[in-house]
Amino acid sequence: MAVKDRDRFSTATRLKLLGEQTAARVYRSQTRRQARRSRLTGRAALLAIVLCTMVVALAYPMRQYVSQRAEISDLERQQQQARQRVEQLRDLKARWQDDAYAEQQIRERLHYVMPGETGFVVIDPGAAKQAHAYLGAADRPWYANVWDGVDKSDASDQ
Repeated sequence: MAVKDRDRFSTATRLKLLGEQTAARVYRSQTRRQARRSRLTGRAALLAIVLCTMVVALAYPMRQYVSQRAEISDLERQQQQARQRVEQLRDLKARWQDDAYAEQQIRERLHYVMPGETGFVVIDPGAAKQAHAYLGAADRPWYANVWDGVDKSDASDQ
């Protein structure tokens, strides 16, 4: 036992023991440091990159899908309006097939009268004054008449 006790107090044994203790402390501190490290591992970073790539790759097709759906709904709305217009035109055509409706429209629009009837035309006084104003336009140069027409159409917008 004397040899063991002597080994226990020898410098080499103490240095060896001290080195082992120091190595154990370093190992513990490294494991703590690793535990404190960011939890973003290589796999997590790769997963994040893959997800971002998928989002970027799907963004354009999704935008196209949404715009095409909007265009389809717009075209369906236009188609419905066209169907309604066709239906209105069919109704109008059917009305014009009726002789009574055609006669009524001819009398109203063309001022026709039946034989034996007397036709009257009522003139609006304001319209008569405008007609007299146009009679003086023949005496002026053509470009003055054009300019007056531009002024009148511009005034009607206001």
